[in-house]
Amino acid sequence: MLIKASAPSSVLLVCLGNICRSPTAEEIFRQQAAVAGFEIKVDSAGTGDWHIGHAPDERAQRHAKAHGYNISKLKARQVSADDFHDFDLILAMDGQNLADLQAIKDSVAGEKKNLAKLALFSEEDPTYGGDDVPDPYTGDGDAFEEVIERIESSAQAWIESWKSN
Repeated sequence: MLIKASAPSSVLLVCLGNICRSPTAEEIFRQQAAVAGFEIKVDSAGTGDWHIGHAPDERAQRHAKAHGYNISKLKARQVSADDFHDFDLILAMDGQNLADLQAIKDSVAGEKKNLAKLALFSEEDPTYGGDDVPDPYTGDGDAFEEVIERIESSAQAWIESWKSN
């Protein structure tokens, strides 16, 4: 399901709790899009509600900061039906979140025809294409480093795909 199109005006990045992967992806994506000259509204959310209002995981903040990304001011929120109207593209960090997002989209599909497109975050990435961005929550520092590497690669792949259109 490759989404070859011009750059969207808005992108929502989604993981389970919105405290590790998706807030990290939000900031990396925002910075990479800006460097590439794209004006894209970027946000993140979780499919679960456990961490609503919380800052990103301290480990995620620490590893992101070491790579030049400040995610400390972000606050977790849960995906809502409105997100399918407010964003052009919603990217899931893994297959389970993609399935959960599809179920939400299906439940609001009758309301409006132009709902956000859904895709796996790694979908355009020649290195990690089709792979889940692993959840580092129960892992060690290496898990957070791997997440940053994968997110940087996949975010760049999306941007490159839009540059070519």
